Amino acid sequence: MSETPTKGVCLVIGAGDGLGGSVARAFAAEGHPVALTRRARHIAELDALADAIRADGGIAHAFGVDARSEEETVALFDRIEAEIGPLEVAVFNIGANVRFGIRETTARVFTKVWEMACFAGFLAGREAARVMVPRGKGTILFTGATASLRGRDGFSAFAAAKAGLRALAQSMARELGPQGIHVAHVICDGAIDGVFTRSRVDDVTPLLEADSILKPDEIARNFVWLHHQPRSAWSHEIDLRPWTESF
Repeated sequence: MSETPTKGVCLVIGAGDGLGGSVARAFAAEGHPVALTRRARHIAELDALADAIRADGGIAHAFGVDARSEEETVALFDRIEAEIGPLEVAVFNIGANVRFGIRETTARVFTKVWEMACFAGFLAGREAARVMVPRGKGTILFTGATASLRGRDGFSAFAAAKAGLRALAQSMARELGPQGIHVAHVICDGAIDGVFTRSRVDDVTPLLEADSILKPDEIARNFVWLHHQPRSAWSHEIDLRPWTESF
């Protein structure tokens, strides 16, 4: 892959060891320089991901950013445009999946989850629109979850945030689609292989072998596919789930 970017930048907000990392690698393999963000305390892990992408021939830049901060988010988009290149794809992939009974859910917990999984998505979407609309093209992708559609017991904060993110994506799609910006929401309905799932399951190997758990690389293929959709047939929302998952 050439060191000189020939495609626009792909920004992945929430690029970790699981889905975010897979999405970043998938777009880098397509020739997009990728910008990766996580909180500053995770910068060592983010640098390792960027190094791995560069070792595979891609172009990657790591940024320690608090996605809940308007100031840091605005500065991030300005820096990408000034130092890396025009933004073509923005992926918002922050989860904030926590479980608390409603009586144990404090105002602090509810607010923090909403800030991470919904408010930060608004900031990212707004800033992506700011730089994309004048060019009349671009793709904004939001990662959703089962909670985007229905709230399970014990997940009031997470469900409220994810449902809000879905509504945000719908509103943005209706506003920005006529301006050439493809906005899509991807519902991942089921457990995704990654740090969170592996912390809750003793051995995910049988689940992976049976294809009964979502594999990050396969999800990432769908993100890339959404970006490549011709505007005569855009999808706004798709749902992905293992074949064993009920719905």
